[in-house]
Amino acid sequence: MTSQHPPLLGETPVFDVLAIGRSGVDIYPQQIGVGLEEVTSFGKFLGGSAANVSVAAARLGHSSALISGAGDDPFGRFVRSELARLGVDNRFVGIDDEYATPVTFCEIFPPDDFPLYFYRKPTAPDLQIEVTDIDTAAVHAARLYWSTVTGLSEEPSRGAHFAAWEARGRQSLTVLDLDYRPMFWSTPEAATEQVRKALSHVTVAVGNREECEIAVGETDPHAAADALLDLGVELAIVKQGPKGVLGKTRTETVEVAPTPVDVVNGLGAGDSFGGSLCHGLLEGWPLEKILRHANAAGAIVAGRLECSTAMPTADEVAAFAATAEEKINV
Repeated sequence: MTSQHPPLLGETPVFDVLAIGRSGVDIYPQQIGVGLEEVTSFGKFLGGSAANVSVAAARLGHSSALISGAGDDPFGRFVRSELARLGVDNRFVGIDDEYATPVTFCEIFPPDDFPLYFYRKPTAPDLQIEVTDIDTAAVHAARLYWSTVTGLSEEPSRGAHFAAWEARGRQSLTVLDLDYRPMFWSTPEAATEQVRKALSHVTVAVGNREECEIAVGETDPHAAADALLDLGVELAIVKQGPKGVLGKTRTETVEVAPTPVDVVNGLGAGDSFGGSLCHGLLEGWPLEKILRHANAAGAIVAGRLECSTAMPTADEVAAFAATAEEKINV
C-alpha cells in the first residue's frame, strides 16, 4: 500500500490523537423506519469507527491523524478529502490499487434497531495495512494512540497493529476499543485470542458488555472491568447503553447515568463517546467528568442521522452535559 503524503525524512509528527483502523463510506437512508428495499434516497458520509473517532477528536480541538487505507477509486478520494476537510491529517491513509474502498449501508429503526450491511469482501484496504506502513516514531510520539479490535481480525493488519504497539511501548493513553464485529471473524474464540494478546499492550480498554464478553468472558459490568484490570489495563470502561457507563481503575469506581436523548440513529454514538473520551483523558479531567461528557457526546450524535459530520464541538458537549445533569437531578 502506498501513502500519497508520506512524512518527510527526519520529521516526527506529534499528534494529540493518532488512530488506526477502519475508514470507508457510510450510505445512510434518508427515510427512517423502513427497510432498504423501500428507501428512495441516501446520504453519503465518511465512515468507519477509527475515522469517526479521529474526526470527533479533531472537532473537540485536538490535532488528529488516522492510519488506514482507501481504494484507488472515487470513494477512496472522498475518504481522504473528507478526512482533511473535517480536520484529520490523512498522510497515513494509504492508497490500495487492488481492493475497493468499503461502503456500509444501514437501516434506521429508532430507538434501538440499526442493522448494518458491510461491503468489504474479499477484504478492505484498511485491513491491508502492513508493518512497513506504520510510522513507528509517530505512534511512539502521539499523546494518545487509539486502536480497535476489528484491526486484529486479519493479516497483514494484525501484524501491523502489534508492531505499532511494540514501537509505542505501554505508554499511558494507549487505548483499545473492544469494537467486536462478528462478521469480521471466523469464530468468537479467534477474536478472544487476539483481544487477550492485545490487552497486554494497552492501558485503557473501552467496550460494551457484549464486547467485554468476547474480551474477558464477563458481561456483568463490574466483573468485566475487574477482569480487564487484572490483565493490566489502568482504566476499564464498560458501556451499558440505557444503564449508563462504568469506569474503573485500581483505586476508583465511577458510574454515570445515561444521558437522555430522542434517538434518531445510534450508530455513531460509540465513536462520539470515544472521541470525547480521548478529549477528557488528554485534558486530565477527573474520571466522573470524562464519562459524563463522553455520555453527552454520544447522546448528541445518537440524536442525529449521520456519524462523522455529526460530531459535536466541546462547547456543545459541555452544554448538553450540563442540561442533561439538570434533568437527571430534577
